[in-house]
Amino acid sequence: MTKGDIIVSLDVGTSKIRIIIGEVTGSNLNVIGVGTAPGDGIRQGAIVDIDTTVQAIREAVEHAERMVGVHIQAAYVGVSGSHIALQSSHGVVAVSSPDREITEDDVDRVLQAARVMALPPEREIVDVVPKEYIVDGLEGITDPRGMIGVRLEVDAHIITGSRTVIHNLVRCVERAEMEIAGLVLLPLAAGSVALSPDEKKLGVVLVDLGAGATTISVFERGALAGVSVLPVGGDYVTNDIAIGLRTQTDVAEKIKSKHGWAMVTLAPRDERFKVPRIGNQDEKDVSAQELAAIIEPRLQEMFFLVRQEIERMGVAGEIPGGYVLYGGVSATRGIDKLAEHELAAPVRVAVPEFLGVRDTSFVNGVGIIRYVANHSYRRAVDHQPARKGASPGLIRRIKSWFADFM
Repeated sequence: MTKGDIIVSLDVGTSKIRIIIGEVTGSNLNVIGVGTAPGDGIRQGAIVDIDTTVQAIREAVEHAERMVGVHIQAAYVGVSGSHIALQSSHGVVAVSSPDREITEDDVDRVLQAARVMALPPEREIVDVVPKEYIVDGLEGITDPRGMIGVRLEVDAHIITGSRTVIHNLVRCVERAEMEIAGLVLLPLAAGSVALSPDEKKLGVVLVDLGAGATTISVFERGALAGVSVLPVGGDYVTNDIAIGLRTQTDVAEKIKSKHGWAMVTLAPRDERFKVPRIGNQDEKDVSAQELAAIIEPRLQEMFFLVRQEIERMGVAGEIPGGYVLYGGVSATRGIDKLAEHELAAPVRVAVPEFLGVRDTSFVNGVGIIRYVANHSYRRAVDHQPARKGASPGLIRRIKSWFADFM
């Protein structure tokens, strides 16, 4: 964790950059500060303008600092995107203590053993996610600490990412004069607040409907089983509205948030509003149903692509836990009903139950804090936070940050 029981998360999204300050006391999490800024330097989840992104991070940090009255020095940063990949790995170590009791050091060593694998030079290990531990042949163990044994094994997923993408993200945070306490995979973080243990155990699909991309995460047997990213998101809906109503993009975004419905049949007939048009001084009178007629086909296409991708990922048959939606697009009214029809499965929208962040677009930020709090025992005991201007090169510093979660 960061200093004391305060954890700060940074979610660099396509439409918004969000800083969340959380206070963790035991198993309780309280959100005490929030800062947001437009993500103008991000396109489809990738950084395309470093200077703009740096300025946005600074604005979000200053906003959160003013709210709480504290200075933010370091944050845990969320990582996601199409460059993320999962690989299976296996680690084995001998229990080191004389009394054969498995300690945190043994858990850390077996996770380090699972990391030993050949990687292409353009890939970096982001995290190691244990699927199950095995103690002297006994399988299905989720937390082996305190157990007695001689041989400790782990079946794990090695999460890797593009070195270029990660370096650009790190560079932006550094130039915003912040330290990185660690990198966290966003689907794992979101799953810690959006999903129940039973959903993860039975099998569930978590779908992040963001502005620039749609991230699909499959959880089975209590662990992350697969991640995929589709290059479509809420920006496509906004563009459709802007073209259909011949209005500016920023106006279309506001109309979508305020008056948008996912289905024409659910939109109220008597709801009407004015829309300024490009190249015309007059405003057009539009109904909520007319707007829904623009939104619904694009959302249908997105859910069709999600279902196709789920089949491609090898998820066959009925999904017991159904689908859980989050992200800015999932705030569209009636989207759960449309998704149930298109996906032919139960659907619900995840909303964090914390004052100030009761918005589905804050699931990632709150999830980072919850994930770090839940997995803090996996951090290396001798780790020291990176300092700006320290002598190690960027690669070594990134590796030391990754060690926070090994």
